[in-house]
Amino acid sequence: MNSNSLVSISDISKEEILRLLENARYFEENPNHKILDGKVVATLFFEPSTRTRLSFETAVNRLGGRVIGFSDASTTSSSKGETLKDTIKMVSNYVDLIVMRHYLEGAARYATEVTDTPIINAGDGAHQHPTQTMLDLYSIYKTQGTLDNLTITMVGDLKYGRTVHSLLMAMQYFNPTFNFVACDELKMPAEYKEFCDKKGIKYTEHKDFSQEVINSSDIIYMTRVQRERFTDIMEYEKVKNLYNLHNAMLDNSKDNLRILHPLPRVTEIDQDVDDNPKAYYFQQAQNGLYARQAIICRALNIDIKEVQKS
Repeated sequence: MNSNSLVSISDISKEEILRLLENARYFEENPNHKILDGKVVATLFFEPSTRTRLSFETAVNRLGGRVIGFSDASTTSSSKGETLKDTIKMVSNYVDLIVMRHYLEGAARYATEVTDTPIINAGDGAHQHPTQTMLDLYSIYKTQGTLDNLTITMVGDLKYGRTVHSLLMAMQYFNPTFNFVACDELKMPAEYKEFCDKKGIKYTEHKDFSQEVINSSDIIYMTRVQRERFTDIMEYEKVKNLYNLHNAMLDNSKDNLRILHPLPRVTEIDQDVDDNPKAYYFQQAQNGLYARQAIICRALNIDIKEVQKS
């Protein structure tokens, strides 16, 4: 495994997280460079994506590199039966870095075992999404001025939502308090609650998205109930509209409250929330460009301090 790969947010320390956030801020202020001149990055998306894929490709272009890859696995040799191992080893012959999204949990970790080319996990099933976590952390830091001692309410699909799993793990360093709002079918998996217990992270579980929970929050992290994770469509229909945020629900919330969402949304955030200054999900998506520029540089062992000097 290349030590610069990023498969899980647990692969990097608190110090590395803070350094990546600082580098993301630098790229927000200075987005255009030629530091990837001569570098080629593969974006291998075995599962549909809009924001993640486009922000990665924009990040590479802004840094002066080139992108190859695919956004539809049905157009590749995997549709002919080529194994993931063979695909990764073949693509590794052509590129300096692989960014990969896959529908199977553990696929990104497996990819690191069959190549020395650094791998960035752009989402593996319901498991992890570490680059989304970095842009989430950057968004939280920008809006709150700190990552420490915040109350974060996670709402909706906490069972399959890889973004909330990764964010929970990353926040272990910053003394958070979590509110988990979900129905029984979509509640936070036991392994992540056990992680909280082990790390001394405070959390409460709720079935109701109550005003009390909303008004206590510094961050509300809404999630989409993901139809693609359900094998039983009736189960999906039963839970898809249980948690919805409307503008009036924010009337007595904290001034510093910000609403985050990894997007895409369906019905879980009403359109009337968009014009509320506490809505931050579109800016959050924009922050993905800067966070991913920082992550790409880490993967390619590029020292941003040297870049700043040039």
